[in-house]
Amino acid sequence: MVLSLLMFAPSAFAYLDPSTGSMILSAVVGLFATAMLAVKTYWYKIKSFFRQRPPGEPVAIDKPPTATENPADG
Repeated sequence: MVLSLLMFAPSAFAYLDPSTGSMILSAVVGLFATAMLAVKTYWYKIKSFFRQRPPGEPVAIDKPPTATENPADG
């Protein structure tokens, strides 16, 4: 019943002005920029997820420097 009502819907005769196309393009560019920023933000996590390590290799975990270590030494 719903399908038959949708098939026989009258035409809308709607008008899309020229600025609608640029608005849609701006939205697409904004979504692309947002996706790229998200990838950039989580790049190292994504990279480490796809990097292959041999089985049994320990995962390197950064530890905070102790009082005797100088963080500027690297």
